[in-house]
Amino acid sequence: QLAESGGGLVQPGGSLNLSCAASGDVFKFYSMGWFRQAPGKEREFVAALSLFGDTADYGNSLKGRFIISRDAVKGTVSLEMNSLEPEDTAIYYCAASMRSFYAGSYMHEYHYDSWGQGTQVTVSS
Repeated sequence: QLAESGGGLVQPGGSLNLSCAASGDVFKFYSMGWFRQAPGKEREFVAALSLFGDTADYGNSLKGRFIISRDAVKGTVSLEMNSLEPEDTAIYYCAASMRSFYAGSYMHEYHYDSWGQGTQVTVSS
């Protein structure tokens, strides 16, 4: 199971750090990702990370503002979000996959086997 935390209300230009904690048989996962869904829009890819080698990739226009990382000791994956804009307002979901990051499908929802419940991020003044 996956559980996100760290969402909330932030002003434009601000930062938030989301965290995803996995429980259960976590050693079966090879890659993890973050997606988001804004009201009235489809879920979109935000970032993905290989759990072997720390290779990462980001959705369009997010690289440079968002950083995905993992804490192997805590068993968590984080999403650091900077220079937030109102357009970043969405529910953010953490996902884990038994597929390798290098399978090339990490930008797609079907790549992932487990999903969290989501955490709301609202960017507003």
